Amino acid sequence: MRIGELAARLGITPHAIRLYEREGLVPQPTRQANGYRDYSERDVERLRLLIGLRQLDLPLVQAAELAGMCAAGRCDDVSVELRTVLAEKRTDLKRRMDDMRHLDRRLAHLQGDLAAGEAPRPLISFGEEDWHDAM
Repeated sequence: MRIGELAARLGITPHAIRLYEREGLVPQPTRQANGYRDYSERDVERLRLLIGLRQLDLPLVQAAELAGMCAAGRCDDVSVELRTVLAEKRTDLKRRMDDMRHLDRRLAHLQGDLAAGEAPRPLISFGEEDWHDAM
């Protein structure tokens, strides 16, 4: 299949596919006699996995490496590595969510004080320690 069809099947642009190839993240496809790229179902699956791993917020290089391992028949190794990676991702996500909840509480507090006529400077310049004490 040609690059446009591959891109349409995966919901990405031909430009993204070319970038992955240029960066060495996926192998160069075979070429037809007319020079057009010719992708196989195996290429589709490799790119589908790479894109799926990126949607899980894995770095592009790591996603490409794992997709390559699976394409090489080492999907069991990918599963083992993903267990660790996903656990780390979830821990990081929990920390980020806690940070966002903290920020939301701080914004709500500031919004309330501003609505009550308080000056913003002392409210915004709270240090982290002062902020937790004020809550």
